Amino acid sequence: MKVILIKDVKGMGRAHEEVTVADGYALNYLIPGKFAIAATTVAKQEAESRRKQVVDRGALDAALLLQNIAALTEARIVIKMKANEKGHLYDAVGEPEIAKAAKEQAHIDLPEDAIKLEKPIKELGTFDIPVATAETFGTFSITIEAE
Repeated sequence: MKVILIKDVKGMGRAHEEVTVADGYALNYLIPGKFAIAATTVAKQEAESRRKQVVDRGALDAALLLQNIAALTEARIVIKMKANEKGHLYDAVGEPEIAKAAKEQAHIDLPEDAIKLEKPIKELGTFDIPVATAETFGTFSITIEAE
């Protein structure tokens, strides 16, 4: 049976794609679980227009993120956290704290999922923060100081 996915389904496909699956899987799991709809002519046309919208929105978001990264490289972002005398933080700095600081200090709305930290930051100092989406990549610096 051919269905059009409404959501991304691991191991099967991405949203707005047409896939062929077993009839029972489609009728008992995908369609009742709101993961897919039957692939009718109208549904195919709607899926194609949504797919184009997603691609256009992705290109716009990538261009906006590139502008934001350029603005962040020039901005000075400082996060103040409690630390011990050796310079180790009591609480780690992760993506939510970095996104919040970028919004408050540089007035740049940076999505948390675009920040690609290997692990949370747990000490004082200046760090390069990688930012990436589909095809856009960049870095900016933040400084973590003791309160």
